[in-house]
Amino acid sequence: MIESSRDEACVVSEAVAALRRSSVATVSATLLRRGLRNQCLIGIRPVADRTDVMVGPAFTLRFIPAREDIDTMAWLARPDNVQRRAIEECPVGAVLVIDARSCIRAASAGDLMARRLRFRGCAGMVTDGGFRDTAGIVEAGLPAYQRENAPCASPAGLHPVDIGQPIGCAGVAIYPGDFVMGDGEGVIVIPAGIIEDVARDTASASDYEAFAAEEIDNGTALFDIFPATDRSIEAFRRWSQAEN
Repeated sequence: MIESSRDEACVVSEAVAALRRSSVATVSATLLRRGLRNQCLIGIRPVADRTDVMVGPAFTLRFIPAREDIDTMAWLARPDNVQRRAIEECPVGAVLVIDARSCIRAASAGDLMARRLRFRGCAGMVTDGGFRDTAGIVEAGLPAYQRENAPCASPAGLHPVDIGQPIGCAGVAIYPGDFVMGDGEGVIVIPAGIIEDVARDTASASDYEAFAAEEIDNGTALFDIFPATDRSIEAFRRWSQAEN
């Protein structure tokens, strides 16, 4: 049983490594071929331009609207504050994904929280709302994705209610453990149960795209190369053998 768990962890690690060599756009096409059309977090962009790829299992935090008699700076300082718990409990390698109800009246998190996540070895954070102190987040080096900046502190508009539960973020259903991937273009969610298959298919699709780019540069018409045809697949097979 222990050996099986280790093997599974190794497979997941290899899948994550493969996805880091790909892109959100390529993964979205892979998921579309599997009938999954609503996995991209629409309108969510990196806080700063990124050339690397963020990938990790989702650890979720959910907010509801704030209420004046509850949400104060004193509430934020309490040891049982759910937002601060999320920062301290997000697992190593995971992405903190925040359901802020698309609220930008208040921040989902700020630079000190980003620094703490980075120190603890978390992979990144994503919100369908906004972050504050974004210059500090960039300096901290943690991959962070948002709708737009939200300079007001979270108690001004948001109340944290739970962690580790299914959420909706930017219109996408996200279950704890689903894999979250982000690059310079945006963020996509991969259901946990198909991470290995998606990584394999995406790697193959990336190789085909490299082949297709060469063919187009050599004058091949788009109709003959994209989407793939029987003839182009055979040419790709020969190209792959020559490359290897």
